Amino acid sequence: MPRPFRKPYVAGYFYPGERGELLNELDRIFKSGRGPGLVIDKRWAGKKVLGGIFPHAGYQYSGEIAAHGYAAYFGSGLKKLIILIGPNHHGLGASISVYPGGVWETPLGVVKVDKDFSNILSSYKGYIALDEQGHKYEHSIEVHIPFLQYLHSLGNKEFSIVPITMLLQVSNAVIELGDALLETLKSYDIDDIFIVASTDFTHYESSEEARSKDEKAFESIINLDSISLIQNVYEYDISMCGFGPTATLLYIAKRLGGYKAELLKYGHSGEVTGDDSNVVSYATFIIYK
Repeated sequence: MPRPFRKPYVAGYFYPGERGELLNELDRIFKSGRGPGLVIDKRWAGKKVLGGIFPHAGYQYSGEIAAHGYAAYFGSGLKKLIILIGPNHHGLGASISVYPGGVWETPLGVVKVDKDFSNILSSYKGYIALDEQGHKYEHSIEVHIPFLQYLHSLGNKEFSIVPITMLLQVSNAVIELGDALLETLKSYDIDDIFIVASTDFTHYESSEEARSKDEKAFESIINLDSISLIQNVYEYDISMCGFGPTATLLYIAKRLGGYKAELLKYGHSGEVTGDDSNVVSYATFIIYK
């Protein structure tokens, strides 16, 4: 068994824990009316897609929102390496935890971590460190792996991952991680890379108030403005759990040049529960040119 070996932590809770049930749920998510209605969105064929912003709640709440972005990713062409950046909800591990190698397991099998990429990235000393603890109980990256396994199985293309969690989400940490990723990416073909920034948006407010706050964040995202996103989160008290990962993706896109952001789908948990008075909101964006 390869080491390190990360076992799934939220299988059976955030998503089905049995292979057949998980495949059926993913199929339902993509083909449902709240979802994209298809698995591959061919409108994105020929576009250069750098990455996307995706929610990470339980599949029953945000899976269909995320599927809009993953259908676009599939349509643009599957990539060899997926960099996943999520918030650290549990307070364990390094300020920025890069998983050191080995594999991640889900009910759909195992995915290899690109150890070489992780080693190069972690050589940029500061907040960044090779660290397993920041991933041990974290769901913000794990929930995306079955989506990727599902699509890459359909597309018959192998892939590896680089999981990164951010415990520290201040502007200095965003800039350090963004610069380190940009330097590391110089050794790779950017056209074979896809970056997932994992976040939910407003938590536990009315759907009306959530939309009002989220639109402030959306303005920054559309402008690829990482600094104003962080400022807006604090100024407007937006309870966006993954603003650091999102800002990092925006920072990279801005530095590379020529990219733009498009909102594919917005929704909230009240669409599922029927209670609009106390929701968590979700959005999926694609960064492309």
